[in-house]
Amino acid sequence: MFYGKADKIPSNVSVIIVVPSGKLGDVVCATPVLHAIRTHLSQAHLIVAGNSRLHRPLLADSGLVDDYLDLEEGTRARIKERPADAALVTGPSYESAALLYLAGIKLVIAPRAVGGFSSSETRPYKILQHFIKAFPYQIDEYAPRERLKALEPLGIISSDTAKHLGFSEVAEKKTADLLSKISGSYKYLIGISAGVGNKEKQWDPKKFAQVTNHLIKKYGAHVIVFGGKNDIAESSELISAIEDKSRMTDSTCISIDDLKARISKLDAFISVNTGPLYIAEAFDIPTVDILGPVDPWDQSPRGKIHKMVFPPGKPKPLFSIMNMRNHDIREAQRIAKSTRLEDVITAAEEALKEVDERRLVKKG
Repeated sequence: MFYGKADKIPSNVSVIIVVPSGKLGDVVCATPVLHAIRTHLSQAHLIVAGNSRLHRPLLADSGLVDDYLDLEEGTRARIKERPADAALVTGPSYESAALLYLAGIKLVIAPRAVGGFSSSETRPYKILQHFIKAFPYQIDEYAPRERLKALEPLGIISSDTAKHLGFSEVAEKKTADLLSKISGSYKYLIGISAGVGNKEKQWDPKKFAQVTNHLIKKYGAHVIVFGGKNDIAESSELISAIEDKSRMTDSTCISIDDLKARISKLDAFISVNTGPLYIAEAFDIPTVDILGPVDPWDQSPRGKIHKMVFPPGKPKPLFSIMNMRNHDIREAQRIAKSTRLEDVITAAEEALKEVDERRLVKKG
């Protein structure tokens, strides 16, 4: 069945669907798109579609979303019940773009990779691009800025890549209660996450513990350990190697709402390039990003307060957002493990200097 082209610019946008592609960190880095829609199309009903089990708790209390929709069987019928004027997908996805097209939405916007290879651009997706509004996504440029190009067909021009998240009053209170139970004084409150969803990025948890012990002994830090249910082994290894357990709080396997609230209260956050790092960025918390095999210029937090730790010799990155496949897995793991302890400690100390500078500015 031929549906014609879904490239017609609406005169008015009352309902818009956004599909943020990727995992937790990618969704955080798509919030500039949602914020721009809120700013320029303030009356539009904004629906975030995809994995609502992730999107709903992550984007709750941000003020960015009106409704959530799972892209699954029966979605086309639900979309047709309340037709959207426009829909956009932030990353190459044949399944998402095709579903929106087949739902009869008059304007479907999705990226077309330029300047390099994207493993997500399958042959069916490239064919589909001829029937939707494809915007140019420059592979070697900053991903959050490139995604904003999706809004240009709607007349929205923005370069504001600030990330936006919020959390509930319940999570705020639980966090305050948690922090009030910390015994003794501390100079810095530091978050550390030893695990990562993609184990190709994994750095040795024992080395995370060495960083932790150094920050506790030399800088009077109290450390909050974060980690999800898939990071239990790494989190346990880190916690068991922390020498002074009284200077550590276990915040593993908590809800996304609590995760956001607790990260927002930190002075700094240290991890490999993984989702919680971007939550810290959204709350303007200084970060230490242990890059490993990840492209440093792709999406990593940018700015003076954000510190990157490169592997020795700065080898060519093996994967990026637009090309997570077609690389040597063992080499990626080798690069991740090669990161030097002293380089991470140096970056952590630089992040604490940023904290000190902020405190001086606040004091006036």
